[in-house]
Amino acid sequence: MRISVIGCGYLGAVHAASMAKLGHEVVAVDVDPAKIERLAAGEAPFFEPGLPEILTEALSSGRIRFTTDMSEVAGSTVHFLAVGTPQGPTGAADLTYVDAAVAALTPHLSAGEFVVGKSTVPVGTAARLAGEVESAVPGATLVWNPEFLREGFAVQDTISPDRFVYGVPEGEAGQRAVAVLDEVYAQALAAGTPRLVVNLPTAELVKISANAFLATKISFINAMAEIAEVAGADVTALADAIGHDDRIGRKFLNAGLGFGGGCLPKDIRAFQARADELGVGESLAFLADVDATNLRRRAHVVELATELLGGSVEGKRVAVLGLAFKPNSDDVRDSPALDIAARLLALGATVAAYDPEAIETARRLHPALDYVASPTDAVTGADLVLVLTEWTAFRDLDPTEITPLVASPVVIDGRNCLDRDAWTAAGFTYRGMGR
Repeated sequence: MRISVIGCGYLGAVHAASMAKLGHEVVAVDVDPAKIERLAAGEAPFFEPGLPEILTEALSSGRIRFTTDMSEVAGSTVHFLAVGTPQGPTGAADLTYVDAAVAALTPHLSAGEFVVGKSTVPVGTAARLAGEVESAVPGATLVWNPEFLREGFAVQDTISPDRFVYGVPEGEAGQRAVAVLDEVYAQALAAGTPRLVVNLPTAELVKISANAFLATKISFINAMAEIAEVAGADVTALADAIGHDDRIGRKFLNAGLGFGGGCLPKDIRAFQARADELGVGESLAFLADVDATNLRRRAHVVELATELLGGSVEGKRVAVLGLAFKPNSDDVRDSPALDIAARLLALGATVAAYDPEAIETARRLHPALDYVASPTDAVTGADLVLVLTEWTAFRDLDPTEITPLVASPVVIDGRNCLDRDAWTAAGFTYRGMGR
């Protein structure tokens, strides 16, 4: 099938390359010439495991091309909208890019073609855009097909997701949309991936509801960590125990610094803002507490660092291992790790920071941090070591090799990912989250 993908950021670039991997002919459009140039040269503009390989394969096969010219989407059966919806000044989602993409696309649409939204938008947006598309091009249909990508696993989650959700209009147009999307995703559907066909508002709510639930689960276990620390309990053992209840489950019950990235923080704020607009703000009032608990974890680590350094971090050398909001990513948007590093720097510490992939993205936001080339460089001479992103390379560190390098053997395990017994046996004062 001939497909267009509008927007070549994280979502769009992965989706375009994955569609080509599935055998479709793809034209991908973005307004940023530098981004298009990099993608056309086979260079992913961000770190995502597996993306460089499928991008190179797609370019070599001729099944994908990148352009800034929207007119090149003409003749595609399906046009995926994959532009960003950043947080606006009030917390609500900024739909500037979505609206601009639809306005730029409609002159090149034809009857019988499908505009398929992938972006996370406030409920009600799809109905409005569907009216605009139908008014501009009678016979063209807008549907919503939310994405469920996990950074670090985005290629896998696009090619072989855990479910598909189609938000379609009623009647014949909706039936045709289902048939076309079934053709797009034929490979995964044949392998047994579940498919749910719903109306437009339900489809819009699926992704943002899932993110709100996951954020709530993370903040819940971090609230339990706060209690565990003062009560003398171990939140990791607590999570293991309650996670055996299949109504709860163990996933997303890892206490630590809280969530970050480009989705959960902005989505829960946008969800609250939309609920307020709909007159049902009280329904999501609890998300304000979820957000507050999440942000409190960052301040807690800074307070803990201050305590362990004798009441002040000023003039101390602090090693920060991890800057991305999660491993297998270079994404530092709303990263708890980078935020903590910046706070310590502002309090007068010398912060030696290392991350396997996120140094350059972090440097653009906080150039004053001392970025180093390895974990060894970071910990050498450190008065305190902080592990803030659970990269495998940090999990596998041998504390006996680090002890001789540090000025003082003190470690804060911000993700509860280290072997506490091994670090204490190596002479470190160990502090975890809720342990």
